[in-house]
Amino acid sequence: MNPSVVVVGSYVQDLTWRCAEFPQPGETVIGRFAAGPGGKGSNQAVAAARAGAAVGFIGAVGADGFAADGRRFHRREKIFTHLIAKPRHATGTAGILVNRAGQNEIIVALGANAFLARGDIDVRLINRAHVVVTQLESNLATTAHVLRLARRAGVVTVLNPAPMRADFDPRLLVNVDVLIPNEPEFVSLVNHRRPGLLTEKKLHRLQPEQLHELCRSLGVPTVIVTLGARGCLVSQPKDFEIIAGHAGIKVVDTTGAGDAFVGGFAAGLVRFEGDSGRAARFANAVAALSVTKFGTAPAMPTAREIARFLRRQRD
Repeated sequence: MNPSVVVVGSYVQDLTWRCAEFPQPGETVIGRFAAGPGGKGSNQAVAAARAGAAVGFIGAVGADGFAADGRRFHRREKIFTHLIAKPRHATGTAGILVNRAGQNEIIVALGANAFLARGDIDVRLINRAHVVVTQLESNLATTAHVLRLARRAGVVTVLNPAPMRADFDPRLLVNVDVLIPNEPEFVSLVNHRRPGLLTEKKLHRLQPEQLHELCRSLGVPTVIVTLGARGCLVSQPKDFEIIAGHAGIKVVDTTGAGDAFVGGFAAGLVRFEGDSGRAARFANAVAALSVTKFGTAPAMPTAREIARFLRRQRD
């Protein structure tokens, strides 16, 4: 198998609690529990695969039951998976709280993801891909290595700078073709270059032209800022486009919506032969559908669901 989309990143076991309201400090609330596959890298791989792309995944796990669950899940999703075992480390885990409005709070323990090494990367898999997708939820030195390998091979490189980290090095952006931050991540990226320039409150007051200008300051050819229910802004050297979100969506759980967008975008980039605008519109639909179901990877929509949704939106 020669996957057209290769995702290098995290596999995490999601441990999720649903509750009416988030607990306050010192408070205990009653909720409902569920466990399932997650991790930004894995979620993005699942989103791309369900959206119709041939997908490969490279990540690290422990030698434990969570890792076995992950391998079985990826086989069912028809993802060509390299989950490298790190016996001295546990599979990554995420503690997720979801309130009745569908909003979430998340803590991630990287576990084995932090030990994904350069030698774990299948260079042939990278070289044969059309698109390589990375995030910041595994070893950052290995992420930088993957982006360099892909750039040298002429493969389109996508970075989702999530979760934004204190040890993030902006030099990572040198080998990025498409950067996809959400609003808090975009604020952090801008402030890395010009400390104190931007806050989320200021960002919400910006005109699209001003947001585009800040995107251009990051030095990446294509910057897509996801704006939640408002859609996204696609900024490229010569122009920008605002792509509106989809109205009338019943939100159940926003966990994984950003991953749905990134995976959907990667699949769309292959499907639409590099057209970032069309890929972003496709990704908007994937993300919108993902929030109508509970969970992360299990909530990613199928190609049939996406096609049906887009037909309804056109009617």
